[in-house]
Amino acid sequence: MPSRVNRRSVLKVLGGSIAAPMLVPRAGTAQEAWPTRQVRYINGFPAGGATDTLSRILCQKMSDLSGQSFVVENKGGAGGTIGADTVAKSTPDGYTVGLGGIASNVLALGTYAKLPYDPVKDFTVIGGMWQLPNILCVRKDLFSSDIRELLAAFKKEPRKYTYASAGFGTTLHLSGEMMNSMAGVEVTHIPYKGAGPALTDLLGGRVDMLFDNLPGSLPSVRAGQIKAVAVTATKRIPELPDVPAMAEVLPGYSMTSWTTMIAPANVKPDLVAQMNALTLKALAEPIVKQRYGDLGASVWPTSPEEAKAFRDAEEKRLLPIMKAAGIKPE
Repeated sequence: MPSRVNRRSVLKVLGGSIAAPMLVPRAGTAQEAWPTRQVRYINGFPAGGATDTLSRILCQKMSDLSGQSFVVENKGGAGGTIGADTVAKSTPDGYTVGLGGIASNVLALGTYAKLPYDPVKDFTVIGGMWQLPNILCVRKDLFSSDIRELLAAFKKEPRKYTYASAGFGTTLHLSGEMMNSMAGVEVTHIPYKGAGPALTDLLGGRVDMLFDNLPGSLPSVRAGQIKAVAVTATKRIPELPDVPAMAEVLPGYSMTSWTTMIAPANVKPDLVAQMNALTLKALAEPIVKQRYGDLGASVWPTSPEEAKAFRDAEEKRLLPIMKAAGIKPE
């Protein structure tokens, strides 16, 4: 009799087990750790320029904090669009990120008739990285380093002088075209594939001037190899207090470079949150702030939403300026 009771008890238990639905964890409910392997960071500008230096500072700190390597790959050319396109066409798994921002995700709309990507739809914005003003420098033996004297000379002799930039459609190119338009001068633009080669030719006297990101040219200015003429911020900067802002001579002039970390479209929201959190943590590190400051840049920590909104506002502000300056999509 006891055996029958035990048998019935066992059958009751088994029956209950069979009847009850099996609880299988739903895919994606548990947040996967990131990163668990090497991350590829695409910089759309050549090695040696400001974006390269600033990118490597940030990537090194993200590597230190995460224990995984963030490897910078330089894919320069076409105003940063080649690198941005590489990011856009990569797998949205969090292991390919890159440098986005004003050049590839705003100015490219006004400089290229046909882009291989949509600057908004084809990317996931992770957050801001840094902001920095540009600087106008001249070769050491140019007749003057006074911006007022230079503009007067440019008016007297149109197209005689040249200015270099890191590429067509960059903030550096637009900085020059804004100067031409607002001052009523004609200085010929010489685009390069990156700031490094442009600076090399300025140092060699093959071009008269250079609009550059501040970190790229600041060491050469401090060494007396080239002369700083003006900064493109709305006011003077602590790193070069004796150098005027372009707005002092051309009221309303303003051009600041800014960058965002981007990934391909359709990165999962929980992964974006982790990526943003690591970026913010790295930007908050005192050594990153110090090294950025030494180069004239400032950290720009934002949420993904804040960075997106800023990009949208910059498009509305800058595309009309580009059109007024005569920059047409080609």
